Amino acid sequence: QVQLVESGGGSVQPGGSLRLACEQSRQRTYLYYSIAWFRQAPGKERQGIAAIASHDQTFYEDSVKGRFTISQDNAKKTLYLEMNSLKPDDTAAYYCAFRANVASVNLDESVYNFWGQGTQVIVSS
Repeated sequence: QVQLVESGGGSVQPGGSLRLACEQSRQRTYLYYSIAWFRQAPGKERQGIAAIASHDQTFYEDSVKGRFTISQDNAKKTLYLEMNSLKPDDTAAYYCAFRANVASVNLDESVYNFWGQGTQVIVSS
């Protein structure tokens, strides 16, 4: 089992920055894993935006490429999402998800085993 807790959401003006964190409680050690950030805007389907694998390979969805950076601190078992140049279209609930035993930068939500409860990001002037 893996428990995920997101934090760092809030309200910010367009052009601003936020840093999200996802703390993981893992009951066992996984040599191979994948972790990703998803978001869901009101009235829209959940969308994968960034993923990182246990060997630190990363992948970004086109709309966030160059603005968002995914990273992980293995010692702290924490995933981060640094978000810069935020736009109103980035307004959404942001979720982290964990996939055990596979090291892949996949943004298909159906392959992820464990999910956090989400943190809200609002970008508005």
